[in-house]
Amino acid sequence: MNDTNSVNSRRFITKRLSRRRALMLGAGSLLGPMLGFSPSPARAVVRLDVTQGNIQPMPIAVPDFASVATQDPAAGRNISAIISSNLQRSGFFAPIDPAAFLEKPTVDAMPRFADWRAINAQALALGRITQSEGRVKAEFRLWDVFAGQQLHGQGYTTTAENWRRIGHMISDAVYEKLTGEKGYFDSRVVFVDETGPKERRIKRLALMDQDGANVRYLTRGDDLVLTPRFSSSADTITYMSYAQGEPKVYLMNIETGQREIVSNFPGMSFSPRFSPDSQRVIFSLQNGGNSNLFVMDLRSKATTRLTDTQVIDTAPSYSPDGSYICFESDRGGKQQIYVMAAGGGQAQRISFGDGVYSTPVWSPRGDYIAFTKQFEGRFAIGIMRADGSGERILTEGYHNEGPTWAPNGRVIMFFRDPGGNGGPALYTVDVTGRNEQPVKTPSYASDPSWSPLLQ
Repeated sequence: MNDTNSVNSRRFITKRLSRRRALMLGAGSLLGPMLGFSPSPARAVVRLDVTQGNIQPMPIAVPDFASVATQDPAAGRNISAIISSNLQRSGFFAPIDPAAFLEKPTVDAMPRFADWRAINAQALALGRITQSEGRVKAEFRLWDVFAGQQLHGQGYTTTAENWRRIGHMISDAVYEKLTGEKGYFDSRVVFVDETGPKERRIKRLALMDQDGANVRYLTRGDDLVLTPRFSSSADTITYMSYAQGEPKVYLMNIETGQREIVSNFPGMSFSPRFSPDSQRVIFSLQNGGNSNLFVMDLRSKATTRLTDTQVIDTAPSYSPDGSYICFESDRGGKQQIYVMAAGGGQAQRISFGDGVYSTPVWSPRGDYIAFTKQFEGRFAIGIMRADGSGERILTEGYHNEGPTWAPNGRVIMFFRDPGGNGGPALYTVDVTGRNEQPVKTPSYASDPSWSPLLQ
């Protein structure tokens, strides 16, 4: 992978390979007209209130999608398995064992709702997969079992090698129709893959679907890489690398592999993150034993210094509207979280609990800031409101770190290193703290960053 330092930053960001366009993914409404069924009323009978702290998961039936004229007879079953897995991992749904099904339904016929009520299914997702000329088409319907109404219908077409995205997009549609909130399944995660003995760990940038599938490597492990972060376009990342012997902040287009240095400052630059519009990168720059926050406009290359202190200011993160940043600083004697205007100025401390706070990151919803908290020998992942109120610990243990938000702001991914001869692994936890799940990766993994939705 070659450096392309002469690449113009504005072109690098704005001339994006649109993931959606490059994959030629199409979606069309199937509400009613396709099969002659009546669309569902505006008000659904079945609905989950995910704002509650402790809910009973909704029983949902996801029979194997029919496979028609496909090269892989298991294609429909594989799509259904992805949908069931996504919904179950969310903690809001309880997919019913197919062995309990009383009917073998098809997407073309009205379900026998009495059979589904008998096994306590509240929702039913049916579908069909067809394939032609290297393209896969999915037709999908979601039913409210107790009301006997169709809630949603949709069609998706994509390339054969991209079939897993269909499962994720249908999962998002089910999640949104039954919770009233956007899903997060059709997204990816960039992280640091770690292999080898602990004292000689090889670290590579890697990319995967949010459920751990489709892993591919973005760097070869020749240089130490840390803290990858997605832009809002989901096809560009920024990260720190020792490629030139000294830590520098880079940009990389994950579709083309092109990369460039953000700016060749003397000293160490680290902790980069994009602004919400992806036109700026904010980062820390070390000078002696201190570090301050800087922001670079990727169009003009103009750099602005945001803090000027004799302390360590680092780990900045923008609010979703780009008007504020949160960051960690030891200006008060130990690491705490501060908030200030995006253009600099007076910073307000918002963390006041016992211990030290680090790695703050603003939720895409704007309602919470996630953080790492170290106290009494434990490392916790928690959230607080932007004014510091409502602090809540979601999970704790030995060396939890690096929270990153799902696109809908309901789930956080982080890494946990148990110490000893082992290595870090990725986990997710929702904002209630009641649903913690491991994320399978090929080897040790750290520093995750969740992309926006790919749609």
